Amino acid sequence: MSHTASSPARPLKILVYSDDSDVRQQVILGLGRRPHPDLPTLEFVEVATEPVVVQQFDAGVIDLAILDGEAVPAGGMGIAKQMKDEIFACPPILVLAGRPQDAWLATWSRAEAVVLHPIDPIQLAETVVGLLRSRVPASTR
Repeated sequence: MSHTASSPARPLKILVYSDDSDVRQQVILGLGRRPHPDLPTLEFVEVATEPVVVQQFDAGVIDLAILDGEAVPAGGMGIAKQMKDEIFACPPILVLAGRPQDAWLATWSRAEAVVLHPIDPIQLAETVVGLLRSRVPASTR
């Protein structure tokens, strides 16, 4: 189905995983419903546990996942690695890391991007827009 000006693109589903509801809210508020006019609106799926993250990935409806590397008991980097290893055509993953020294772990996890805590909403939005642009065909923006 092609999208035209009179037929807006479906919202993009963004999974936001953290055991800390404050971190999830920082991400959602930092991005807003439409971080860039060239992209469809965003629809957030808030997740606090690893089993639900896996369930959402398995459903195949996630366009981008933002995983908190500082979450407990399952950190976002380990989940990212698992999803990249197990899901064919896995959606892009952004990991929130606690320290600059953790950037190498994000590489190990095969995440496409990393943003550091405390979350800078401008950096987060720029990174997310870049990841989504690579996933959303220009004809549907």
